[in-house]
Amino acid sequence: MGIVDHHRFPDPNGPTAPTTPSPSWGPAATGAAAALQPLINRFLKGRVPLRFEFWDGSAIEPTDRASAIQTVLRIHSVDAVRHIVWAPGEIGLARAFVTGEIEIDGDIFAALRALSEVSVKDMARLGFRTLPAALSGALRVGALRLPPPPPAEEARPRGRRHSPSRDAQAVSHHYDVGNDFYELVLGPSMTYSCARFADGATSLEEAQWAKHELVCRKLGLHQKTGARLLDVGCGWGSMALHAARHHATQVVGITLSRAQAEYARRRVAEAGLSDRIEIRLQDYRYVKGEQFDAVSSIGMFEHVGATQMAIYFETLRQLLLPAGRLLNHAISSPGGSKITSRSFIGRYVFPDGELQDVGHVVLAMERAGFEVRDVESLREHYSRTLHAWVENLESRWIEAVSLVGAARARVWRLYMAGSAVGFDDGGLGIHQVLGVAPRSDGSSGMPATRDDWTRFTAASSDSA
Repeated sequence: MGIVDHHRFPDPNGPTAPTTPSPSWGPAATGAAAALQPLINRFLKGRVPLRFEFWDGSAIEPTDRASAIQTVLRIHSVDAVRHIVWAPGEIGLARAFVTGEIEIDGDIFAALRALSEVSVKDMARLGFRTLPAALSGALRVGALRLPPPPPAEEARPRGRRHSPSRDAQAVSHHYDVGNDFYELVLGPSMTYSCARFADGATSLEEAQWAKHELVCRKLGLHQKTGARLLDVGCGWGSMALHAARHHATQVVGITLSRAQAEYARRRVAEAGLSDRIEIRLQDYRYVKGEQFDAVSSIGMFEHVGATQMAIYFETLRQLLLPAGRLLNHAISSPGGSKITSRSFIGRYVFPDGELQDVGHVVLAMERAGFEVRDVESLREHYSRTLHAWVENLESRWIEAVSLVGAARARVWRLYMAGSAVGFDDGGLGIHQVLGVAPRSDGSSGMPATRDDWTRFTAASSDSA
């Protein structure tokens, strides 16, 4: 799976001649490069893995020619420095990237991987330690002026964290950016979660089909025609459509995104499955007085939060019939991680997001009355999924910019590529945790082995 040619993305306002990075190891830095080299060296601990080019034509060369990557980081104007001076650390860097003042010209995965390997990890401490160097360099390049305005794409949800109203704001910020844009990035499957590249699954659409089928089989839907499924965080309806189409399941899908709900309802109607699928604009906390044979939660749990985790699993447990099953598919982080507004992801992508340690998830499910029967990691699969999404975005960059604007397109490119690097190096994980609500006599209705849900071949993309 390749990345588009390593050149600067075309300006949507007019064609730009492609440029090919050609690192050289010449004389010492001059101009803006010389002024800012102490700051960059501090951030990268003295090891520069790629070429830095500045608005005045000056450059900082890689410190090791043999290991340098053929990618350039371009700083297009002094405003990039102003962003960093006024918001030292990750937020300042993020603002410079989002506004286009800093640009990665080439293979973004290689660049982020190389920078991650050598950069200072504690961005909060970096801001204080580098302030003198930043101010000195900023003074020399004329950046000590009033701060530039932050990009309009920053999220600032209001209210109590993880209250229903604030969760709705956070979900809207991320998902209500345009269904056309998500079609471009996600492809025909319109599935915004980790695919599973099972035997026979070579395309993204086939791998998403395989993921949905795996979830259906873990939930036992293939053995119970007409079973009732609650799909929590149903997105654009892909899981609901798969279960109804291939297993005659009766599905209730819920989401907090109006754009998703409208799109999913249209897909359901076009598929002629309105008698099997109901899509609701509803918070999981308000689903009451109903019973389901199974619950799927795919790529939604990241919005729940540690303080709501017990309520989340208790609510879903109460909605299940005896021997009913829950499949929780979610990104995880060793030890858990709260995404704060001081981070790029928290400010631009997933406001209020939280990643839980999979061990904490298992314990919370058990405390809510589930018997945990299976835990599966799909970490490498998510990296491959993200590579496919970035390739979709890069290959149709001008169209993406026309749909959501250059700043938001940059946000998605940076966050998806950075997430792929996180899954590659193990900083991020993703797990499917399968639980069952045992009957009063202790029986579970579970198969004796995993063979029941692992022995299938991915369908072609035509049936995805």
